[in-house]
Amino acid sequence: MLKWTLQKIVGNKNERIIKKQLTPIVAKINNIEEALRNESEEEVLGRTIKWQKHLHRYLALDTPTKRFIESMDSEDLAALADVVEERMASLRDEYPSLPKVEATAESIEAAKEAFSNIEDGFDQKRADYLAKILPEAYAVVKNAARRLCGTEIQLGDSTTEWNMVHFDVQLVGGVALHRGMIAEMMTGEGKTLVGTLPVYLNALTGLGIHVVTVNDYLASRDSEWMGALYKYLGLSVGCIENMMPPHIRRDQYLCDITYGTNSEFGFDYLRDNGMSSSKEEQVQRSHYFAIIDEVDSVLIDEARTPLIISGPSTVSNTEQYVNHKGMIDQLVKKQNALCNELANEANKALESDDEEDQEHAGRCLFKIKLGQPRNKQLMRHMQEPDTRRLIDKTELSFYQDAQKKELYKIKEELYFTIDEKAHDAELMDLGRKTLSPEDPDAFVLLDLATEYAEIDANVDLSDAQKLEQKDAINQRLDETSQKVHSISQLLKAYCIYEKNEQYVVVDNKVTIVDEQTGRQMEGRRWSDGLHQAIEAKEGVSIERETQTYATITIQNYFRLYQKLGGMTGTAETEAAEFHDIYNLDVLPIPTNKPNTREDLNDQVFKTRREKYNAVVNKIAEAQEKGQPVLVGTASVDASETLSRLLQRARIEHKVLNAK
Repeated sequence: MLKWTLQKIVGNKNERIIKKQLTPIVAKINNIEEALRNESEEEVLGRTIKWQKHLHRYLALDTPTKRFIESMDSEDLAALADVVEERMASLRDEYPSLPKVEATAESIEAAKEAFSNIEDGFDQKRADYLAKILPEAYAVVKNAARRLCGTEIQLGDSTTEWNMVHFDVQLVGGVALHRGMIAEMMTGEGKTLVGTLPVYLNALTGLGIHVVTVNDYLASRDSEWMGALYKYLGLSVGCIENMMPPHIRRDQYLCDITYGTNSEFGFDYLRDNGMSSSKEEQVQRSHYFAIIDEVDSVLIDEARTPLIISGPSTVSNTEQYVNHKGMIDQLVKKQNALCNELANEANKALESDDEEDQEHAGRCLFKIKLGQPRNKQLMRHMQEPDTRRLIDKTELSFYQDAQKKELYKIKEELYFTIDEKAHDAELMDLGRKTLSPEDPDAFVLLDLATEYAEIDANVDLSDAQKLEQKDAINQRLDETSQKVHSISQLLKAYCIYEKNEQYVVVDNKVTIVDEQTGRQMEGRRWSDGLHQAIEAKEGVSIERETQTYATITIQNYFRLYQKLGGMTGTAETEAAEFHDIYNLDVLPIPTNKPNTREDLNDQVFKTRREKYNAVVNKIAEAQEKGQPVLVGTASVDASETLSRLLQRARIEHKVLNAK
């Protein structure tokens, strides 16, 4: 009660930050911007050049190697000395001890060493200067936006009129972004315009700012739309798009501001650091500051998504998937039959009130969960609270055992086990015996050290015979490894990856569906033989297996940046994760005007049928009022199921999915 009363009086932590720290800065920005209205366009835009001149002094000194300098002729040496001396002269007001540069190799090398000695302090000096000029720089951006009002902006094939000037709450969001925070702003509050403030300020450094959008369309649109403001202020703007050639990419990265998607930035980093053989082949510069739109989607939802560059494997293993497909198909059918028998046993046992019968039902259902987690009867039972508690209680009892003997025992009663969370499938003894009843060692990987030792200890063999036997063992190990690997991938393909959910089949090809957007990912393939296994499962042509050349997760890529900022409409729920993983704080920004939209609570249903019926009823209500409705589903299959229900209810609609 006391905490609630205090919050009502003094506000919560976020409200206090806005009121005490950010509101005075916003007032200062507005005062400066009001004064700028009386200045000429040249005077306002001249500030950009002045600030750039000061900040560009802190850029890295790009000079040739010592050996190259020593081989220069006198004319080139003099030109290089002038360039280095110009940089030294610009820094002497802060570092008086910097040497004067003469047109000799020794003098230039001495200047390079002196520069490297002071370079470590540049980051702090850059940060201090940006903090100092922030109010004036933001005022310049706001004033430039005001001067642009009424101007026609070219967006692709169409034009639009610029009619935006920053509100106070947008200035608050801009300050938060520069300070490396996540600005949580409701939909329609102008997050795109908010980004122009910290992007302009930090782009003055010359280090290159990356603005990350969720798709290519937004990257292209924003680079033209917001780019009009940046170009008016004297900055260069680039955009990275899919299939763009390297020399054009390099030019886009050389701009002060570069727009693109997280995957494009990530893949360019992989190509630069995993595949480029020289500096000239690299396209990116530094990782100074990135501002991420829909930051929760990129840094949380897709954080563990690996970006992988792969190429054709030197060893083709495609025939293995065709050879083993029939065996796995039969094995999966046997497991399905076994799980259906277990479900029938569980149904009978659940009808009894006897404690032993209840335990037996829990054991049967838990076994189905291990072997076929998407079993329809199991999913129906999981929707019943009492039965779900029974399954959870049974599962807990198995995992509480430190040695897990009973858990291993129950697993061995299945042909294979499925771990949906880890996207993994494991063949059990029963499955191995079913696949290879005549050869119990068919899935046993040889211990090379032991086998080699036995061959070497055999005095009856000549050196040539020993080498021949070792080669035979290596070949047998390779064959067994390939067999185990292909069977494991086929099990995943049959039991974890569902058609019209994780992938679709179009034009006799398996195409991955993006989990976040539901779009087809043309040209992308699962690695490590998984794609070939799914192609074998679907009976389409199997392409050559690939091998990984370079990989990085989205999370690890964005942790390379010196500074991060982000915008989204929903970040406070993941505030702890943002702080722990990226050291980013979330600041909810108030709306410009009072919010009149009513945000209703989530509705939770016991069964999928009840949920779908409620959705159909809600759509029907909206249509009667003449309201258009956009319905998002988690998979292609779900969109088609809902479409059939809407057809049955005679509700006119269109379906847009990966198919």
